[in-house]
Amino acid sequence: MPAPQTADGDTADTEPRDTEPGGAEPGDTLQARFDRLDREIARQMDRLGIPTLRVALGVVFIWFGGLKVIGGSPAAELVSATVYVVPPDVFVPILGVWEVLIGLCLLYRPLIRVGILLLFLQMPGTFLPIVLLPEVVFVTFPHELTVEGQYIIKNLVIIGAALVVGGTVRGGADDGSAEANAEPTVPDSG
Repeated sequence: MPAPQTADGDTADTEPRDTEPGGAEPGDTLQARFDRLDREIARQMDRLGIPTLRVALGVVFIWFGGLKVIGGSPAAELVSATVYVVPPDVFVPILGVWEVLIGLCLLYRPLIRVGILLLFLQMPGTFLPIVLLPEVVFVTFPHELTVEGQYIIKNLVIIGAALVVGGTVRGGADDGSAEANAEPTVPDSG
């Protein structure tokens, strides 16, 4: 009978092993020790990655939004120059409250869907300066960005992170469910 396999394809030993001091097994090569260490590090990163990403996103949105609410955001001038339909003294604090709500929703697991929705409704507006104020975004179009341009382009990372976190709302890796950890199956073609 073949040995059971773990989710990453390794053989799971079910029998106890004799180990040397430091957790090494008798006759271990340096490569075998490295592989075990590498697997354990990867498992811990897998276990902690998405929850850490979700909390980090929440903190960033609360922090940046809070700065807009209290009038301390370095992005307020850029937002004001981009959105000229609504007075800046009204729009910037409202945007700040919106961002704080995104952050709070991401921190409270039952509201992740709401937070992701609010985030994706807000994100297109963050890219408006690229179209409306290219002279503020680029030193040399299209590759040399100003600090403001870098601030805008980093939102691509936020979008990617939101997609990863959003992928957990139906029982993804963040909750440790067996369904989330199952490998995808390929249907038989015959």
